[in-house]
Amino acid sequence: MKFAAHQAYLHTRVSGMATRLFRPDTLALLAERRAEELAAEYDLTAALESQLPVKARSRAVEQALINTLLAELRILIRPMAAPERTLILDWGRHYALANLKTLIRGKLHDLDRKVIADNLYELPHNLRLPMQDSLFQAENVLELLRQLEGGPYSFIARQARVVFERKQEPFALEAAIDQRYLTGLVRDMALFSDRHCPCLRRLIGALLDRLAILWLLRFRFSYQLSSSETFFQLVPSMRRLHRERLLALVNLDSFAAVLAALPPPFTGLLAASHDLMDVQRRLNAFLRGEALDVIHVGQTGVARALAYLILREQDLMALFSLIQGRLLELPAEVIKVAIETSSARCHLGERQAA
Repeated sequence: MKFAAHQAYLHTRVSGMATRLFRPDTLALLAERRAEELAAEYDLTAALESQLPVKARSRAVEQALINTLLAELRILIRPMAAPERTLILDWGRHYALANLKTLIRGKLHDLDRKVIADNLYELPHNLRLPMQDSLFQAENVLELLRQLEGGPYSFIARQARVVFERKQEPFALEAAIDQRYLTGLVRDMALFSDRHCPCLRRLIGALLDRLAILWLLRFRFSYQLSSSETFFQLVPSMRRLHRERLLALVNLDSFAAVLAALPPPFTGLLAASHDLMDVQRRLNAFLRGEALDVIHVGQTGVARALAYLILREQDLMALFSLIQGRLLELPAEVIKVAIETSSARCHLGERQAA
């Protein structure tokens, strides 16, 4: 009875919140409006005070939108059982891991504490890094990671420290943090019973499939890593891009060859893509479609809640890109590329034709 009651509450909450999600034409319509109009509609007027420098206003807008997302996350987890709450909080901790990367970069480049602090997200207690103030005092990166090994980030911090001790490469360290974060989501999902799994597997599988394709293409062809180095950075999905398929893909020798060898639906979805930006735009749309389907047909509240948060984050970060573009006075066509209502290749073709 208790399970049924909290599921009913979650379903009601998600259905109500889902009315806030952007419709397919929303971003295109918002792109025609001024920053002041957007600020008034989305309660961002204080963040856009004109006396602040552009960088400070941009950061304030981003923080305000993240606050909106995480406030909704806290509402959704209130009735959840422990495994459900753990999964949702672990998803939200990618903002704490962004802070961890900022701290690491600050240590590596010996930046002033105020410079580091200005680039950290303000997060609620249940999502922030433990002992964040003491992490500032760590002498170096290894000590910083050791301080995290005794708390909720031990799974990530321990592996990151081992990688950094072995390679001493900032890229390898940040890749290890991302990899362990995703592995943790898969581990969280394994705790659920069969009645939760179909929608959760679909959603987290789509998330992992998207990242596996992007990371494979970026590491292999932009960063020119070897096949083995690339494979080591990837997290296999429980859906389409499983371990054996990733192993075959990393051994292909061109961007086009990888796209051609992807399983359905990615072969058709990405067939016309010629660059990573377009691949990312199409994969973001794919993930959005999967998450919308989970909201519409999902049978468990936790899967629908996670789908909502993924979509809401997409919307709010697109809104941030739009406002940031306005603050930087970027051309309209560049802003449309940033919010993914248009492709960079399309505008390049228009300029060449002109």
